[in-house]
Amino acid sequence: MARLTCIRGLLIDLDGVLYVGETPVPGAREVIRRLAEVGMPRRFLTNTTTRTSLSVTKKLQRLGFDVRQDEIFSPITATVQYLKSLGRPSINPVVRDSVLPALAEFPINNELPDYVVIGDIGAAWSYPLVNTIFAQLHAGSELIAMHKNKFFQGEEGLQVDIGAFVAGLEFVSGKQARVIGKPSRDFFELALQSLQLPAAEVAMIGDDIETDVGGGKAAGMTGILVRTGKYRPGCEKNGAVPPDCQLDSIAHLFECIESAPAQG
Repeated sequence: MARLTCIRGLLIDLDGVLYVGETPVPGAREVIRRLAEVGMPRRFLTNTTTRTSLSVTKKLQRLGFDVRQDEIFSPITATVQYLKSLGRPSINPVVRDSVLPALAEFPINNELPDYVVIGDIGAAWSYPLVNTIFAQLHAGSELIAMHKNKFFQGEEGLQVDIGAFVAGLEFVSGKQARVIGKPSRDFFELALQSLQLPAAEVAMIGDDIETDVGGGKAAGMTGILVRTGKYRPGCEKNGAVPPDCQLDSIAHLFECIESAPAQG
């Protein structure tokens, strides 16, 4: 296993890396505590589109992780920032009800919006809903996807994620979605700006060879793959970009990186 000596900051995926469902990965809480003790700058990245950053923070704290809300980066926050940069476009928010307050400043148009914004809606997907979105895209609306993950690791095993629906809508409409979350380079660069570190001095830790490791390395970072969560044996061999380091879990992080000097 390669030992990385130039890492001064970390971007850490959540689901599958720190916990699976409601169960912390063994040793993960201790590693996060030690990162704080040695002063290693860190941000926690999530592609969840069902919970706000405050809700994510509360879950992590409930599971015993010492994190702050300002350390959380999610596609919901990034989507709001992107929409603001466009003015106040009208939207058709295909998201959970819990996410609607975060988009409240943008006018809703369920007939012909400027943008259809897609997040995770679970079992609410239906053929009529897909047809409605297709009709709006065909009539001129544009498509925003909060992320484009293929699948995720749930309590009951691997589950299909919204990437399947986004890809299908792209195929039938001939339009490409603006993807906000991982592996979007913009998303990673926003997190890097928060750390105030260059990409070459930051490692992205994740359980997804494409979204986490591939996306992080495309943005210039070191990629660390953990064999927990959605990881399946051999997936790294099929990835377009190999990881720089592989760990059985984040519990072994300090076997891979040197301890950072305390800040201040």
